Amino acid sequence: MRVTTPSSATRSPQQTPVSPSWLEQTFKITERGSTVGQEIRGGLVTFFAMAYILVVNASILGLVAPEGVSTAAIAAGTALVAGVMSILMGVVANFPLALAAGMGLNAMVTFTLVMGMGLTYGEAMGLIFWEGVLITVLVMTGFREAVFKAVPGQLKIAISVGIGLFIAFIGLLNAGIIRPGGTPVQLGIEGSLDGWPAFVFVFGLLLTIVLYVRKVNGAVLIGIIASTVLAVIVEAVTKLGPMSEENPTGWGLNVPAVTESPIAIPDLSTFGQIDFFGAFVNAPIVSVVLVIFSLLLADFFDTMGTMVAIGAEANLLDEHGNPPNSRNILLIDSLGAVFGGLGGVSSNTSYVESSAGVGEGARTGLAAVTTGVLFLASMFIAPIVEIVPSEAASTALVFVGFLMMTQVAGINWKDPENAIPAYLTIAMMPFAYSITVGIGVGFIVWWVIKLAKGKLAQIHPLMWVSAILFIIYFTLGPIMRLFA
Repeated sequence: MRVTTPSSATRSPQQTPVSPSWLEQTFKITERGSTVGQEIRGGLVTFFAMAYILVVNASILGLVAPEGVSTAAIAAGTALVAGVMSILMGVVANFPLALAAGMGLNAMVTFTLVMGMGLTYGEAMGLIFWEGVLITVLVMTGFREAVFKAVPGQLKIAISVGIGLFIAFIGLLNAGIIRPGGTPVQLGIEGSLDGWPAFVFVFGLLLTIVLYVRKVNGAVLIGIIASTVLAVIVEAVTKLGPMSEENPTGWGLNVPAVTESPIAIPDLSTFGQIDFFGAFVNAPIVSVVLVIFSLLLADFFDTMGTMVAIGAEANLLDEHGNPPNSRNILLIDSLGAVFGGLGGVSSNTSYVESSAGVGEGARTGLAAVTTGVLFLASMFIAPIVEIVPSEAASTALVFVGFLMMTQVAGINWKDPENAIPAYLTIAMMPFAYSITVGIGVGFIVWWVIKLAKGKLAQIHPLMWVSAILFIIYFTLGPIMRLFA
């Protein structure tokens, strides 16, 4: 029996495989359950949640800036470095995490290094640069990633939850809803919400909540835009102006009004304002080493906590609580300190405000690229960026705090060995106003409990190192006075 083979004319046509687009190959958008529109929207939300840094970094560093460097130049330099580093994070690490000049680190430059130790602006930036080089080396050798993976899973969850409370607290403070008062903090002014800015925040937050529960896409971004439009109208009619002792119901960080041309050529005179070795010559070497150590430790663990929180919110963590491409994430973050020092705008670090974009649906590095492009654009249109008041942007932080808080169910509260360190980690972040402090307290208490229970085998060698380093970190003041 002869078997006949179908001729080429009668064969079923073969389907030509469709090559994925460059965006799909680079960012794996569909694989992570997202869309291009969702990523761009998330990047927009992250940018508006972070845009305040352009004003705040300029105001803090401007107190000690050298002659010829204006606050406008610091803002432009801040935008440039943040834009470049955020784009690198998106492309190299494919993670929805944006970077900018770190709050707390910029304050250390101004109040500790320059005003406290008497260093020049350039010498302070030199220390920022060398801290970045050192932490980059730790990443390249795998040490930083190894420390991250040694952290117990329950503590990683607690870090995410604590950061949720921390960013909600930041949002409430930035919006003026929570303020210092007769007690350490209080609601509004003497226990009452007072003034149009408070109304703008409440309007934006409630609108965001309503849109979210009704499953409206873009709820967070719509809330920011709507409350910004309302703020611009209010300012145009009332002429409130900025908040001050004489004007407690004024706007917080930004006044929502355009007072100059919306387009300006950026001044990048902060670049090159660095003295690489001056601090080692003009300050006691022990003090310099301890300062670099404190900068490194803050940078080291802040980013660890932030990337876990972002990864958890985006559902990107593996079974061990680790995000994808963690070494690349840590590498780009470490280089943020290097370029922040070179750019004369302080150390750049991963921003927990990226969680606002993740809450809007961001799952890939395309969101970080979007944020980075907007930072670069803001170099030229800073007046437009400054229209968004903190009262509008803070609605995203407070709402995303709720989303991150839901992870608290993953902690085993019936096991005190894990529950107590987790509780203290969560509590200390907002109470001490520091992610690093919360992580450090949690690490030390977990370590002490394991020692007390005789469970030495459960303590990873790197957790020993981390706990001891945190003890040194928390006692830096007495140590520095001892060697002064």
